Amino acid sequence: MLFCRNYVRTSGISLNKGQGGCAAKKYLGCVAMKRLRCILAVILAAALTFVPTAVFADDGAAENDEKNRIVTEYYSPDLTDPPTIDATETVAHAGMAEPEVPAKSAILMEVDTGEILYEKNPHERLAPASITKVMSLLLVVESIESGGLTLDTVLSASEHACSMGGSQIWLEPGETMTVDELLKASVIGSANDATVVLGEAIAGSEEGFVAMMNERAYQLGMEDTCFKNATGLDADGHLTCAYDIAIMSRELIKHDIIKKYSTVWMESLRDGKSELVNTNKLVRFYEGCTGLKTGTTSGAGACLSATAERDGMQLVAVVMGAGNSADRFSGARKLLDYGFANWKTVTVTSDVSQFHPITVNGGVKGSVDPVCGEEKSFLVKRNDAGKITQQVELSDSLEAPVEKGLTVGQARIFCGDEEIGSLRITAGDEVGKMSFLKAFLFMLGGCFRVA
Repeated sequence: MLFCRNYVRTSGISLNKGQGGCAAKKYLGCVAMKRLRCILAVILAAALTFVPTAVFADDGAAENDEKNRIVTEYYSPDLTDPPTIDATETVAHAGMAEPEVPAKSAILMEVDTGEILYEKNPHERLAPASITKVMSLLLVVESIESGGLTLDTVLSASEHACSMGGSQIWLEPGETMTVDELLKASVIGSANDATVVLGEAIAGSEEGFVAMMNERAYQLGMEDTCFKNATGLDADGHLTCAYDIAIMSRELIKHDIIKKYSTVWMESLRDGKSELVNTNKLVRFYEGCTGLKTGTTSGAGACLSATAERDGMQLVAVVMGAGNSADRFSGARKLLDYGFANWKTVTVTSDVSQFHPITVNGGVKGSVDPVCGEEKSFLVKRNDAGKITQQVELSDSLEAPVEKGLTVGQARIFCGDEEIGSLRITAGDEVGKMSFLKAFLFMLGGCFRVA
């Protein structure tokens, strides 16, 4: 329960008629108003504080003791640090200057191309706190998509999983939940116990799962990362960097299934008896936010990997080592606004109007038609989006045989005078080689057709 007390001292105030009395009445009216406001604040705070049977504290409040095991039975919004994120203010303006990010390290990356739009100490190795779960969740969704797990798979909580502490859903040893429910807990509420249950289901133990996490990090080229656990609780040597977090966040957000959970503000478990509130305030207050994960410990500070999508462009903003929760959210918002204000992704396919049949020498057909072999997204400055052109280059001729899909040219893509990439152009059909027998039969057939 939150209490608000307003101590008012009125000594020395005259209540006599006249100017002094009027001043006193005016002052007491203000006092009354202040008391009324205080009462209203108490009512509002109580309504917000006591969400029925909610089980999560803020990511930082739950993880910030010396043993990372302090937990809170009720979800209590930080009333001293209300969201300063106004959805009406998130429309960025073209030409926005590079922002100042109040954190040790930060990065902004475009998802489709992997291009870096902003960086601040991107390779400094720091503790990531619960952003660690981005890798844990990546392995889970990959297991689901490969058929190893299903959302309906029922898992039982081990004693080890129930001993995690920190942010949790208070699983009891032997308690069962579906993968779907455990994902809700892990993504929305940053539940350590739920994350470990999922990891144990995939690898048999948390240690085995951590080995898989490090192997996947190696595959993704995350050279500054070493995981020691699946949750992000502080541990010696459990380190990564903003660049590596952007890499794994980019990989995770490509799986649409994660957005089923990362875009949710509030959910419930146990038939509505346990409520979850997303630790990522941007989900509620930033236009286009798609996730992704917060993290806070005494060793890591306040961290955030935030993803958002507007006009077909996806961005991931990583903030590490911020001094408080407000700084991490404001820093991520600044980065995302900066990206959306200044860049745009343009999807390009080959200009078929520049295509023409290509001669095939020695083939059963005299030519082959080229086709567009691929399409690509290119990241360009927003003001240059209308300056995309292409120059198609095709082979003069080909020697038979020609396989379908054979590269027969390219479309060079330009933004203004700058070449920004190319597209592959391929043969639309197979053309066999003309043999003597085939030539003879062809000529014979021609003679009969003439006759």
